[in-house]
Amino acid sequence: MKKITLLFFLLNFTVIFAQKEIKGKVSDANGLPLIGVNVVEKGTSNATQSDIDGSYKIKVQENATLVFSYVGFKSVEKSTSGNSSIEITLSESQLLEEVQVVGSRNSKRTVVNSAVPIDIIDVKSVTTQSGKLEINELLQYAAPSFNANKQSGSDGADHVDPATLRGMGPDQTLVLINGKRRHQSSLINLFGTRGRGNTGTDLNAIPASSIKRIEILRDGAAAQYGSDAIAGVINIVLNDNVDELTGMVTYGAFNTNADGNFPAGTANTGDNFLDTNADGNKTAKGRNFDGNSLKVAANYGAKIGEKGGFANFTAEYLNKEKTLRPGFDFRRGFGEASIESFNFFGNVAVPVSDKTEVYAFGGRNFRDTDAFAFTRNNPSPRIVTSIYPNGFTPRITSNIIDNSYAVGLRTETSSGWKVDISNTYGKNLFHYYIKGTLNASLEEASPTEFDAGGHTLSQNTINFDLSKNYASVMSGLNVAFGAEYRTEKFTIFAGEEASYATYDEDGMVVTDPTTQVIPTDPETGDPRPGGAQGFPGYSPANEVDRSRSNVSLYADGELDITDSFLISTALRYENYSDFGSTLNGKLATRIKASKNVNLRGSISTGFRAPSLAQIYYNLRFTNFSSSGASEILLSPNNSPVTQAFGIGKLNEEKAINGSLGFTANFGNFTATVDGYMVNVQDRIVLTGYFDASSLGIGVDSAQFFVNGVDTKTTGLDVVLSWRKKYGDNSFGASLIGNINDMKIDAVNNGTLDEQTFFGEREKAFLLASAPDNKFSLNLNYARKWFDAGLAFTRFSEVKLLDYQMYEDVADYGTFQDQVKAATDTYGVKIVTDLTLGFKLSKTTKLSIGSNNLFNIYPDQQDDWVEAGGYWDAVQMGFGGAYYYARLGFQL
Repeated sequence: MKKITLLFFLLNFTVIFAQKEIKGKVSDANGLPLIGVNVVEKGTSNATQSDIDGSYKIKVQENATLVFSYVGFKSVEKSTSGNSSIEITLSESQLLEEVQVVGSRNSKRTVVNSAVPIDIIDVKSVTTQSGKLEINELLQYAAPSFNANKQSGSDGADHVDPATLRGMGPDQTLVLINGKRRHQSSLINLFGTRGRGNTGTDLNAIPASSIKRIEILRDGAAAQYGSDAIAGVINIVLNDNVDELTGMVTYGAFNTNADGNFPAGTANTGDNFLDTNADGNKTAKGRNFDGNSLKVAANYGAKIGEKGGFANFTAEYLNKEKTLRPGFDFRRGFGEASIESFNFFGNVAVPVSDKTEVYAFGGRNFRDTDAFAFTRNNPSPRIVTSIYPNGFTPRITSNIIDNSYAVGLRTETSSGWKVDISNTYGKNLFHYYIKGTLNASLEEASPTEFDAGGHTLSQNTINFDLSKNYASVMSGLNVAFGAEYRTEKFTIFAGEEASYATYDEDGMVVTDPTTQVIPTDPETGDPRPGGAQGFPGYSPANEVDRSRSNVSLYADGELDITDSFLISTALRYENYSDFGSTLNGKLATRIKASKNVNLRGSISTGFRAPSLAQIYYNLRFTNFSSSGASEILLSPNNSPVTQAFGIGKLNEEKAINGSLGFTANFGNFTATVDGYMVNVQDRIVLTGYFDASSLGIGVDSAQFFVNGVDTKTTGLDVVLSWRKKYGDNSFGASLIGNINDMKIDAVNNGTLDEQTFFGEREKAFLLASAPDNKFSLNLNYARKWFDAGLAFTRFSEVKLLDYQMYEDVADYGTFQDQVKAATDTYGVKIVTDLTLGFKLSKTTKLSIGSNNLFNIYPDQQDDWVEAGGYWDAVQMGFGGAYYYARLGFQL
């Protein structure tokens, strides 16, 4: 036994003694350091990554071979025999062999030679060179046709930012994680938000620190990936690095010095700020900064086994306080919501043989959000003066919980077929809690907080995918087949009784208004309304529990007829249990015009099924404008009320997509330019307000989801980049831009009045989702321990129609004069971002900077705007300058 123990010790001692340390640096062809390059000892799971300045260090066995790999570059193998220091230069090919990339199921396809436009955003680089806190903010400035808005006074949309691609709706962009379908939010956007009447995927529920890169396919892809891909696909690829702990702490705040000419006494100016620490309409002293934000994040990966398995985990905490900006007396809480969130995400892969692995990923996001609703001022039957003597500004708070997971198995058969079987599940819970409010019909007995109920959306997707590459067919053929079975469930659950009910003078719920007496306001003499002010709770009558299923089959192929000529096709059949089936196709091609230039183009058909929320969502709410309050019924599509107004059953949206562009690569300079066209028929929108006062259902107006309009969108995406190194000095410049033109070809109002069905005001909100253009110029410099980034983003003019469109036309003369008076024009603005980075050691880096350095605001408007402040929610935002400091580390 002692001999065996001694032999074991000697063998291990020999192995340890035989190890040696290799150091070096990895850079690109221009001499610029590459961050996060995978350095692996071939045949083992021993690995590391290059750090901030491209340096790496790894202990390996004698005569080992190192493999250097990085997304977008050709992999390099290097023997360590006789070397203790190895400098590596990687050349670009953008070959993406490790993962499935959107736009192609061919593992040999590259971004440069693809037939469709694909952006690849290295999130690690973007987050270390920017003060943006959330994914939507990052993409707003990094992707040409991506637009997202911070909202105010839009109920749930204050808590989940609606985002669009190429001016389409939030629900017309499909989101994937590691190539698997991500569930959408249960929230449907209402009021004056972009994407009114749409649901969307909550990208901010995914921690930025968990993401390796984001791939954006800017092309119609319903034939490849199914419903929701009319505008394109966003694929989020999670971190898979091991033996490395990275993290950061970021702190920042907004400048409260809003740019504008505000009358004396304007809310949230001088010493007239709404007190965020007290309910009612109490004021607080003026402040120089608000929206104070703290973000703490950490990512760590560990090896599993000896065949390249890994487990990578991310934890992220964000605490952002409210911002307050100048508003009117009826909107004293104008500003962005506060957010406290905790994110946890994991990504795991375990090889079980040389050609088979089991994988899993997923996580949980919890957010506690708090936003102000419109103000209730005296005199009003909505105010109980013994509770709020000076009126009150209710707070709409929410708990948002996103849970998701995916498990699967990937393998390759002996005949070369790649097989992927997976199950993906996700659920979004949106639960409202209304605070600093009351139920006026309960008078002095009213609570000031209510559980208002909420909604959920869950989705389960089973995928079976096959693909194979035939290198001997012409210059290469890749074929893929697959099937998908998806189930969805949407629910609305009621809040507590006092959140939605109206009570009589005896404190009993009103069930018969003809026999029960509702309390009246002593000042106005008007009956007191029931329900929680700010956001009335969901009642049992609003409750929904609806499900559906979807079965789809697809086939696609890519054929390199020659090295210079590629053609790809896709065909997809889908059948929904609730509205029927659809068949869509796509054809794309790429031609190498020269060694450095590729031409590419595509044409496809697409569709999007109406969401369960669009079919079944319903609510009674109070709509506030400068002219007062009105009670609105948002009626579900299957309701007799909806049918009584002549609104038909919701059908699928149908689309035709086309694109044509080129890519160019000349040494230090690369360019992609792609024109596109997207025609959508029967686009689902939210109507205006129909008069419902004569129906006897206790509301003034009703509105509905309809296949309301046909739109045609044309545009151009441009991405230009240049990088060069002169000695120790590294320079980079990029220009990303989008030119977009959306037109409403038809309003499908039938015999209904067009201005009520989908009038000029609703048209303006839809068109504002597709601003005319956006351009960003990004300049970067680095030298040894210092780097700097300067970005200029130009936002185009946006026009919206305000609440004056609800006034009597006679007050303005003609309808055209009314439209002119109601038009709010937000002129062109340029926002400047600056960041300075200081490498304090090999493992730590300090960055300081500012988003919107010069405190630029949209053009000031009047008190008719949708949100009740001096600005609407336009693409550039209304928060002003944000200053931050960030300490990052890599161990």
